[in-house]
Amino acid sequence: MDERVDAVVVGAGHNGLVAANLLADAGWDVLVCEAAEAPGGAVRSAEITAPGFVSDLASAFHPLGAASPVLRELDLGAHGLRWRHAPAVLAHPTPDGRCAVLHRRLDDTAAALDDDHPGDGDAWRALVAQWDRIGDDVVAAALRPFPPVRPASRLLRTLGTGDALRLARMLVQPVSRMAQEHFGGRAAPLLLAGNALHTDLGPDSAAGAAYGWLLAMLGQRVGFPVPAGGAGALTGALVARLTARGGRIDCGRPIRTVLVGPSGRACGVVDAAGQRVLARRAVLADVDAPRLYRDLVGEEHLPARFVADLARFQWDFSTVKLDWALDGPVPWTAPGAWSAGTVHLGADLDGLRRYAADLTAGRLPGDPFLLFGQMTTADPTRSPPGTESAWAYTHVPRGLGWGRDEVQRWADRMQQVVEDHAPGFGSRVRARAVAGPADLQGRDGNLVDGAITAGTSAVHQQLVFRPVPGLGRADTPVPGLFLAGASAHPGGAVHGGPGANAARAALAASGAGGVLYRGAVRFAHRRLYG
Repeated sequence: MDERVDAVVVGAGHNGLVAANLLADAGWDVLVCEAAEAPGGAVRSAEITAPGFVSDLASAFHPLGAASPVLRELDLGAHGLRWRHAPAVLAHPTPDGRCAVLHRRLDDTAAALDDDHPGDGDAWRALVAQWDRIGDDVVAAALRPFPPVRPASRLLRTLGTGDALRLARMLVQPVSRMAQEHFGGRAAPLLLAGNALHTDLGPDSAAGAAYGWLLAMLGQRVGFPVPAGGAGALTGALVARLTARGGRIDCGRPIRTVLVGPSGRACGVVDAAGQRVLARRAVLADVDAPRLYRDLVGEEHLPARFVADLARFQWDFSTVKLDWALDGPVPWTAPGAWSAGTVHLGADLDGLRRYAADLTAGRLPGDPFLLFGQMTTADPTRSPPGTESAWAYTHVPRGLGWGRDEVQRWADRMQQVVEDHAPGFGSRVRARAVAGPADLQGRDGNLVDGAITAGTSAVHQQLVFRPVPGLGRADTPVPGLFLAGASAHPGGAVHGGPGANAARAALAASGAGGVLYRGAVRFAHRRLYG
């Protein structure tokens, strides 16, 4: 017999779980269907290297998670979530022996930048002071449904028209230009550009400054924290909160089809076994946009103009990830790297340019840039005393089609980058686990070919351009269906924004003003797609 619920959520990644929690808070009967055998998507952890060593399977450090009003309002601490911090936030050693460090204390960061170039410490303090005035509203504007009327209005009142324009100018700059305008030394630009490369934007990409500035300021004020016990603890807190409110999660239940009724409205789903779940109010999908629209919905249910726009959807680069169980701390030659939870490896600013240019041109980078995590340094529960659980990832061009041998050779190249900065590293490796693009997609179907942000972070696919030119909202051209995954605004990272926005859209469409809301969305979609 058919199941009937108020809402079915496809996918139990953190965004799907956030959406389900908000709907359950509103009293809805919610069922989450997850294809994998465990919830969490890219926010999971396991012992994949050696017994006693906990590795995060994808996402690890969560500055946006700690700052997110979405997650804060869920009060996940009441359900077991605890944040842990490394002594230092971030280090960026370079091949010539220098090391830029983002310390947890502002005075320490400023002093280190002044040592690199007199005056850069004061310039950093000025950026942090600006962040302290507007940071909460910036985060809210970034994560809330588009357009973010309230936080944007508060920003305008705080800054005034002139400074608001100056902020907008800074945010659309390449991060290299933004750094050049504020700093005279080498360390601060490295901190900014390295943070921008947590996306797929190089030092000279438009709007890279927005990401470099955002992550650097969050790092200074909230750190790069990790969930105590592993990233899976964040998922565990979301699951515990949901089930306490009557929500249900069916794992090992992949969804084959989104049901679209004769009126064109989404009315439920069909799982791989052919069982139907009928949704009285909404279907929410924590699924990448191309798979949702092409595979689960079907192009026959979509406007032709929308389908044509979807063909232009751009993924971010592929990823190769290593996890290590180490018999001791990483033997860094740069003292500043010993205490940092996150370490950027392999290049100075010019090297970052070459790395980004190689990826953009579809070439394997000549000098890979690595994001490296020292998880036990941040959270001592991750491995036995005196050891370290570590990971690194780097990007490679999409579509390589690598088999196991090619991935292993590239992993060896990545480990050599670490060895160059930490001679003797290899001798401390007790075990390692290697994940290429196909492996990452196998862990989470949304990480298509190892893309970790569900689509490029470039400006042409943000806001009203994500995932296609449209409203910048979770509403889709199929009434009753809402995109809750990172392919939707505001995009990737662990902050819950897409899931929360989808839940709010579903609630608005079913609420007291639902007739007006649905009519406005329908009118806008007709204007957009014909």
